[in-house]
Amino acid sequence: MTTFALIPGAGGQAWYWHRLVPELTERGHEALAIELPAADDSAGLAEYADTVVDAIGDRSGVVLVAQSMGGFTAPLVCERIPVDLLVMLNAMVPAPAESPGDWWRNTHHSRPYQDFDVIRDFFHDVPPDIIAQAMAEGETPQSDTPFSEPWPLSKWPDVPTRFLQGVDDRFFPLGFQHRVVRDRLGIEIDQMPGGHLVALSQPEELAERLIDYLEEVKPAG
Repeated sequence: MTTFALIPGAGGQAWYWHRLVPELTERGHEALAIELPAADDSAGLAEYADTVVDAIGDRSGVVLVAQSMGGFTAPLVCERIPVDLLVMLNAMVPAPAESPGDWWRNTHHSRPYQDFDVIRDFFHDVPPDIIAQAMAEGETPQSDTPFSEPWPLSKWPDVPTRFLQGVDDRFFPLGFQHRVVRDRLGIEIDQMPGGHLVALSQPEELAERLIDYLEEVKPAG
């Protein structure tokens, strides 16, 4: 049995994965939706990685799935525990010594916060009942602490890596991600339907794609 460790983006909410978890468990795997200490000003990237490592414990057969800002945390976990596969999902790809705060300028992303609209830019393809749940859950504050911390690795970890991108992501557009992923990881991105929050809008499709990746990296025999 594979354990899918699901790392959320900014805000750190495990709730983001609540539609994907049953899809993976129904397919015979374990799914850990991890809550990061995003509101804690004393917690940075190292503490986020600690949280993921502690949640995984002594499990083997681990696949990490990193959403958005979770792309800064997942490779740190790969350096500390055995990981069979890393799946970057609409993710930020860090460079050595780069902080999440500097990532926007370094990648030439036109950071859209001045006119950012959460429904238009994040939830545009999410079912209305799930949007209502999300609004009821409320937004978890995201501390600025990790945004000022340099990413500590000197290179990408030696772990099989796939990059999966929603074709309708309005926050990290498809063409932008093609360029960044090619430049920084030297791989091409895979595409699936959906926007930035595909675990909420396309949980069945996402589960199938993750299982397909798992089949690719299984050892022969």
